[in-house]
Formats: sequence, C-alpha cells, structure tokens
Amino acid sequence: MNPLLTVRNLETRFGVGKDAVNAVDGISFELQKGETLGLVGESGSGKSVTSLSLMRLIRAPGLIAGGEAIFQDHPHAVDLLKLSESQMRTYRGNRLAMIFQEPMTSLNPVFTCGYQVMEALQLHLNLSKSAARQRTLALFDQVKLADPGRVLRSYPHELSGGQKQRVMIAMAISCNPAILIADEPTTALDVTVQSSILQLMRELREERDMSMIFISHDLGVMAEIADRLAVMYQGKIVEQGTAEEIFRNPQHPYTRGLLACRPPLNRRLKRLPVVADFLNKTVSAENDTLLPDAALLRMEVSAEETALRREKLYRQEPLLVLKNICKNFESGGRFLSRKRSVVTAVNDVSLEVYPGETLGLVGESGCGKTTLGRTILRLLEPSSGEIFFEGQNLTRLPSEAMRKMRKEMQIIFQDPYSSLNPRMTVGQAIMEPMKVHGIGSGEAGRKDQTMQLLEKVGLEPRHFQRYPHEFSGGQRQRICIARALSMHPRFIICDESVSALDVSVQAQVLNLLMQLREEFGFTYIFISHDLSVVKLMSDRMVVMNQGSIEEMGWPEEVYAHPASAYTRKLIEAIPKGRLEDILQRKAAQTTHQAN
Repeated sequence: MNPLLTVRNLETRFGVGKDAVNAVDGISFELQKGETLGLVGESGSGKSVTSLSLMRLIRAPGLIAGGEAIFQDHPHAVDLLKLSESQMRTYRGNRLAMIFQEPMTSLNPVFTCGYQVMEALQLHLNLSKSAARQRTLALFDQVKLADPGRVLRSYPHELSGGQKQRVMIAMAISCNPAILIADEPTTALDVTVQSSILQLMRELREERDMSMIFISHDLGVMAEIADRLAVMYQGKIVEQGTAEEIFRNPQHPYTRGLLACRPPLNRRLKRLPVVADFLNKTVSAENDTLLPDAALLRMEVSAEETALRREKLYRQEPLLVLKNICKNFESGGRFLSRKRSVVTAVNDVSLEVYPGETLGLVGESGCGKTTLGRTILRLLEPSSGEIFFEGQNLTRLPSEAMRKMRKEMQIIFQDPYSSLNPRMTVGQAIMEPMKVHGIGSGEAGRKDQTMQLLEKVGLEPRHFQRYPHEFSGGQRQRICIARALSMHPRFIICDESVSALDVSVQAQVLNLLMQLREEFGFTYIFISHDLSVVKLMSDRMVVMNQGSIEEMGWPEEVYAHPASAYTRKLIEAIPKGRLEDILQRKAAQTTHQAN
C-alpha cells in the first residue's frame, strides 16, 4: 500500500552562516491513508516547524533547505516542497489543513467565527454566500458546538477555549482534506474539554477517512489518539514505531525520559524523573524498564512517611482560614443602562490551610479557582466573608497594611511571559519587589541575593542581565519563582503555574517547588485543572465546581473514591488509556523483580 505522504530528509534552517540552526535536521517518515501519526517531543524539538514546512508556511529568515514531501494526490503524486506558491495555495486548506495550537491567535478577532469559516468555503469550493452559511452551520453541528447559529454570529472573544478550538477544527475540515495536521490542539485545555476534543477528532477521522499528523508533548494524549509515533529531539526523529511498541519498549533514553516525566497516578514520588536523568544516565539502568526502574522505586513516598507528615501538619494551628468567602461580578447591561446581572464566581467557600501544607485546588476553567486565589491576596476584593492569615483579619486591613502583608503572601501566575515586564532584565524584575519592601542592604546586597536566588531555581548568575524573551517557558517560570522567593514569603499561591509547560519542563518545576517546600517550609495553594499534578503535589485536595467546593479530602482517596459525579467526570477525562495500562504492568513487573 503506497503511503499517502512520504517525507524524506526534510531539513528546515533558520539563520545564515555560522548562526544557522537546523530546526528540522533530515527527518523521514511516512503517513498511511486513514492513519494518525503522532509527532512527540519537547518545545524546540522541531515538531511545529515540521508541520509548518509541510504546509509551506516557513517565512524568512527560515528556509526549507532540503528534502521532499511526496503527497499521493491521485492520480498524481506531487512534491509539496517543489510546488510554486500559487500551486501550493490550491493544496493548503483544501487537501492539507492545519489546526494551530492557540485558537485565539489563529482566529481574527474583528470577524465573526461564521464569517471566517464561510470565507474558506467560498475561496476553495466556490460556494455562494447562502450555501457557505448552510455548510458552516452543518460543520458547527458536526463538531458538536451547542447552538451553531449563535456561534456563527459570535466573535472569538465571546467563546470559551474549547469552543474556539472546535471552530478551528470546523474550519480545518470544511474542505474535506486528505491530511489534517493538529499542532498541540489540546494544550492548556481542561481535561474534560481535552477529552471531548480528542473524541471529536477520532470520530471525524473515522467518518471522513482522513489521515492525521497529531503534534503533542504529552504521551498520555498520544496514547488516546495515535496509531504510530515519531519521537523528535533536537530536530531529529530518534525513534519511530507503533504507539504500543514505543510505550511498551522504548529504545531511546529521551523517549524513556518523556514517559517517566508524567506524574504517575498510582503512586507518589519524592521527586519526578526528568529527561536529563535518562540522557545523562544518572538514573540506574540496572533494570532497563519503562517506569519505574529500581532507582525510581526508591523515590516513592511510603504510606508511613505520608502518615507521619500528616500527623505533623495537622496538629498545628491553621496559617490561613477562609470563612464564607463570596466574590460577585456585575455583567451585562447596555450603555447608560442600569440593568446589570450578577455572576457569582466564588460562592460561600470556607477552608483552612496549615503551615507547611500544600492544598491542591482543582476544577475546570470558570469554576472559580483563580478568582479565589486572587481574592485571598485581595488582588480582588471579596464581596463577603472573612480571610484570616496568622489570626489577622485581612478583609479589614487598610490598603497600606495589606500592601505590607503581601510580602508574606506571594503568587506565581500561570503565564510567566505576561507576568514579567519585557523591558526589565531578569535581575531588575527580581530586585524590584525587594526595593519596594526594603529587603537587602543596598543595591549591592540585593544583587548578591538575586544571584543566589537564580542559582537556587536552577539558573545562572550570567542570566541576571538578560531579558524575558531570551528564555524558554520553563526558565521564565523559574524566574517568576525566584521573584516570589525574594520576599521570603511564608505562603505562596501557584496559579496554574505548570499547565502550559512541556511534561519534562513541568517535572523540573514541580521538583523545584517540592524541594523549596522542604527546604523553607513554604505553604502552598496549588491551583490546577490537572488532577495527576495536584495528586502528586498536594497533602489535601479541594475540588471546585461553579464557585463552590464540590468535595475535599486526601488526594489518593478523592482519586480512588470520588464522592461526586463531577469529580468522577474529571478523573475519567484524564488521558491514560493504553499508556497507563502499560506503565502499570511494567511497574508491577519491576516491583516483582525488585522483591
């Protein structure tokens, strides 16, 4: 059977001369009709550049420097890399379509969603406006958008992330392409929304007999959708095979590292393995198994250790107490109109957080997690209720006193890039709050402390003079952690601080947060929509739904025996499938061998 797409020795380069970098370095693979090929790897591995090269969307200073991409467009075969731009336009969006990673930046904010899909239909299929409108409504219905007529009239900012992604899928499949390229289509989405998007894409592939190239850094997601995998590292494909083969018996250390980085659902580790452990061979290879090997088993937290920690934590007085916290927002109403509706984002929340504890706060987007975190710090003023920190009622503190109190209470935001000033160097960003709160003995003393903080979070003193855009996402998050630590706080809110990071970088940041908690006795509220991450980090877990607490308990009990249907839905949506089954079988085999 002839492959639908054959890629040979694809090479894409950025820069010229000595500064040239091969982002894609001579890769080769095949895609069969009706098959889903998963391209997996960390950010910077070359996955997205590969897809953009196939779509011929590489722009200067980038250059497709070599190779071929043979597409079997019956009865002819064409090399996509040799087509003229005008010829490529007939293929792009028609025979080959792409779903980009961030739907908000892929959709034009000044046009309705309906107009943007209709435009593609009219361009490629020569449909009338009326026919394009009817087909768009049918497509919105096919991708399971509730109320297609409303979505047709809506602008991108009026839709949720999952709805925008469905609009992008509708646009991509509108011309019935032979190949659909999906570039991280579920990254940073809630597990429930992610699950529904993956199910939708499986159904569309079957209904339309499409082939897919699915790009992700998450092997759990790949287990749910991919038939075959190609693992990319530093621009090269280091391993290829069926998903089952690679999950069961990965050959390359990088692949083993990616699998090990995922927080396991059936145990708690003192430290997550990271890719460097496998590439640098610092993890014992005496049992060349998948996860865990003998060295990783020794990293597991025992039931006795958990019991001792809980006894120590919960015999103390609470550090933070919330009593009946509510936060309302006004919305709606037209210009000069007094008719306003009230939306309750946080509804009567009461809880306690103990010194040294990590309280996990989990739920879907819009459930009130972030609003509650910001209300605790009075970045948003509570509508009602009381907040006590070390016995002091924060809701009654005047602004100046609250400003001083924030030295003890810090927050690490979800997006490290937008929370760093692009015009300030890393050193200035970390030193600024120290100046505001009078920490350190002069400029020289603060600079010395900043250098030490950079080293503490795994960066180097030479990074002091660099700007945020010169760092990766994981490095920027470490900078934000260093800035929070500069205040010597007792309490830190981590607001989705690892949700958009690669699993390997996520593991590094989670290890850092756990290390800092042990070293400095920090108290965390750890906010996330990822139950596996919260289960790893938390001493207790709180599930929020529609502004209220759905349930609370020990993470392993909430996961194993959820008390509410909502929590069960969250747990069932965690991508595991074949991958988790294989990992659990491997773990059982390794435990048996170790004993």
